[in-house]
Amino acid sequence: MGMHSRKVLILNADYRAFSVCSVYKAFLLVYLDKAEIVKKVENAYLRSITRSYDVPSIIKLHNYVNIPYKGVIMTRQNIFKRDGNKCVYCSSRDNLTLDHVLPRSRGGSSSWANLVTACKRCNSKKGDFLPEEIGMILPYKPFKPSFIMFLRDFSGLGEESWMHYLQVTR
Repeated sequence: MGMHSRKVLILNADYRAFSVCSVYKAFLLVYLDKAEIVKKVENAYLRSITRSYDVPSIIKLHNYVNIPYKGVIMTRQNIFKRDGNKCVYCSSRDNLTLDHVLPRSRGGSSSWANLVTACKRCNSKKGDFLPEEIGMILPYKPFKPSFIMFLRDFSGLGEESWMHYLQVTR
């Protein structure tokens, strides 16, 4: 994985997952002494003319940043990620679109709980019906993922070393 596509997990001062950023932004936070490296990428370095620097995989901010509830924004791409980039009805990965489980014409809303990924074929077949009315099976009830769950399970950005910090605590 090249440095341009590699991501770094940012932890708040209390070691809770805060965000994800590029290697270069993480390096800058460390270099400016706003964060410290918790875990580095083995055998990878950022080089200047005179020095080599460790490539961070996880960094921790020195000062606690108070952030309000951080939710996952409902976008087409985030719904596709939640559903594994495949049709929930037939598992096809081609010609994906969004389907309202309860059609808008019947009062359905555009929300995490009512939108799923569907291929154009299944979406056309379902039309203005509920899935169960025409024998289509919805494998799970659509849901809004938490920020931590989204980072851990759906973003595709995580590394194994991040998992300890991405556990959902109750």
